[in-house]
Amino acid sequence: MRLRKLTVEQQDWELKNEFRISRGARTKTEVVLVTISEENHVGRAEAVPTAHYNESIKSVLNQIEAIRSSIESGLSINELNNRLAPGSARNALDCALWDLQARKAGTSVAKLTQTEPFDGCDTAQTLSMDSINKMADAAKLLAEYPLIKVKFDSKDVIEKMQAICKSAPNSRFIIDANEAWDINQLNYFSERLVNCNVSMIEQPLPSAHDSDLNKYLGAIPLCADESIHTRKELAQVTQLYQYINIKLDKTGGLTEAIKLLGAAKENNMGIMVGCMVGTSLAMAPATLLTYCAEFVDLDGPTLLASDHDFGFKYNNGKMEKSEPKLWGGPYNLSDDGSSYGYSHDNQ
Repeated sequence: MRLRKLTVEQQDWELKNEFRISRGARTKTEVVLVTISEENHVGRAEAVPTAHYNESIKSVLNQIEAIRSSIESGLSINELNNRLAPGSARNALDCALWDLQARKAGTSVAKLTQTEPFDGCDTAQTLSMDSINKMADAAKLLAEYPLIKVKFDSKDVIEKMQAICKSAPNSRFIIDANEAWDINQLNYFSERLVNCNVSMIEQPLPSAHDSDLNKYLGAIPLCADESIHTRKELAQVTQLYQYINIKLDKTGGLTEAIKLLGAAKENNMGIMVGCMVGTSLAMAPATLLTYCAEFVDLDGPTLLASDHDFGFKYNNGKMEKSEPKLWGGPYNLSDDGSSYGYSHDNQ
């Protein structure tokens, strides 16, 4: 018997500017929007498939379609996490079901998951790869931001970082190499970056070469990103990294992300909460992890040319809370007949 209606669609969101990391560049982000309706209640969520993790819009849509009948027949969140592998497809369904459950119960996802409600925080602002002068100029515009995340490959790292630090001398920095370095480069760079306000280096080596980090000689803490998706990889990174970057598209949703957060804290690992380039709808579930994170990197909407209504507002690196209409309740369509603000005029 069908209890619910599942709607799935692809959306393309244009970026303000070209976004470049070590693996390539893009001018838009492609997302999967999931809507699950039950009676008068609606739950929604967004996922951002990543080619680096062997995902595509098509593969995610196929995964969701394969489980459609079970979702519409009332599959629970726990059953979903047992049936579907971690990744973007499970993330969209998991977070949509949490949203739906909160709205049905007239409460918030924060209360259902026993996490802290999000009340705003500092977030990193990402600086895309470019020439030395362009990155330095871009950093000047962010000089009042407390935390800046800088994308690098292996070229001109020292020169770029020194110029950026000069442009924003009061900011702290996260360097994100996206697996572009080797251990010799890491040791060389880290020794010369100690006076550049660098708080952390994120995923410097390819995940397959993590064992080389036993030879790391630097003093700057390291954060695992591509090297950890769920609790299964936690033991492997604990001895090599000081922080882990939790992203819902990697964990396969909020359910596993909360469990990973707890396990990491038990192992005395520092926490970074990160994101793919997505809308405020993709950021919303991740905000429930920020209450015990040392670093937050949820600036995805600031990179977009437009966003959902009722999304997050950002002010000089401060991320303010969103309205319950966006995600996580308590709020229902039937309360005022509104359309939830999920307009998307730039498809």
